[in-house]
Amino acid sequence: MKKGIHPDYREVVFWDLSSDHKFITRSCAPTKETIDFEGKNYPVYKVEVSSESHPFYTGKNTLIDTTGRVDKFFKKYGKK
Repeated sequence: MKKGIHPDYREVVFWDLSSDHKFITRSCAPTKETIDFEGKNYPVYKVEVSSESHPFYTGKNTLIDTTGRVDKFFKKYGKK
């Protein structure tokens, strides 16, 4: 394999911000932040929804509105 053309594939902590769940997996996700997790320092990638908080996987029928879709609608079309 050629050197210098492959992305940095390493262990990364994915942090689900809505449920505060963290898990380690290997990824090429670009990140500059780090976190101490289980006694070791890892790069951290923050996500809003993962399998820990997504309604399909949890079985809970909840609406996750983190981007303010209703407010964006009223701003675009006006509140009547």
